Amino acid sequence: MAVSDGLRVILKGHLDWGKCRLDCFIGMLLALVRLKHVNLTQLALAFTSQADPKSRYRRLQRFFREVVFDYDAIASLIMEMFGLYDQSYYLTLDRTNWKWGEKNLNILTLGIVYQGTAIPVYWLVLNKQGNSNQRERIALLQRYIRQFGRSNILGVLGDREFIGDQWWQWLSDQRIPYLIRMKDNQLMTDQRGYERPVRSLFANLQAGKTRLLRKKRRVGQQWVWLSGMKLNSGELLVLAGNQRFDQPLDVYGLRWEIETLFQCLKGRGFHLEETRITHYFRIKKVMALLAIAFCWAHKTGEWKHKAIRPLRTKKHGRIEQSLFRYGLDHLSDLILHGLSKTENLLKLWVLFICPPDIIGFDKQKPEIMVPKV
Repeated sequence: MAVSDGLRVILKGHLDWGKCRLDCFIGMLLALVRLKHVNLTQLALAFTSQADPKSRYRRLQRFFREVVFDYDAIASLIMEMFGLYDQSYYLTLDRTNWKWGEKNLNILTLGIVYQGTAIPVYWLVLNKQGNSNQRERIALLQRYIRQFGRSNILGVLGDREFIGDQWWQWLSDQRIPYLIRMKDNQLMTDQRGYERPVRSLFANLQAGKTRLLRKKRRVGQQWVWLSGMKLNSGELLVLAGNQRFDQPLDVYGLRWEIETLFQCLKGRGFHLEETRITHYFRIKKVMALLAIAFCWAHKTGEWKHKAIRPLRTKKHGRIEQSLFRYGLDHLSDLILHGLSKTENLLKLWVLFICPPDIIGFDKQKPEIMVPKV
């Protein structure tokens, strides 16, 4: 039995595609894990088929041109892969962008903060250069809430791009906490009615020190809690929230995990920026392929770190290798060299579908995966 047979059974329960299209998607997924590269020309070479490389390449092109993706189903699959339905978590928003020729590629991504990275659940390809607008952010969060509700959201984290009265008011109306960084020259109005830049509230702050203001200030039309930290570089980091966080700087630090996700999708993983696909709807489909591959690799790295060989922690407190890369290398090695063993096929399937916290291993045969009872 081939590894694609098990993946087909798993994915058929989520993606409403026929066998031919499922097999094409699975073939690309396995080729992506083998090569660690999303360029279609390269994927066609690693795509298992009796057809010649040009025919394989045209098949992949047709897939991204013609196949309809259900992004709600893909988001549900990703949530199930990590067992996130019953957990509470922070959401983080950010964009990744690059340029191919004269074409600007700009993807707004919503992720769940998770173990040093962000799990991508929804993304919006912006058909423009530059920042997202308030309407686009609201639309992305609305789609998430329609599918998964708001009860598990601890807060939304975002960088200086994600400010705006309409956006902040919408989050407050939805009873969703937010913690957003502001520009230090952003004007605020204090309780006496004076308007001045927010940096004036932290003017005498020393490097490495933080300050949490005890009273709300008005920014635009929103009354928010402000906190600040003077970085060692001398730059001032100012945060605004619609509720008071006990440790706002620590919470905001989780926002950086989406940057780790982008690094994994790009230079440290699948080289997204080297794709030659630039069409709005097709690059969104490429992101779906990468999101599933990323989740599979990260889950594998979690399992291997806990159950087989823990990664060494360096002096700076971080592990020697990311869980994503640890898992990706393991999957790649299995697919390239280890599929002659039935237990390795079982391992790939279980790693794909079971949440990491219910995956165990037989201590007598640590190479064989078995679900915990």
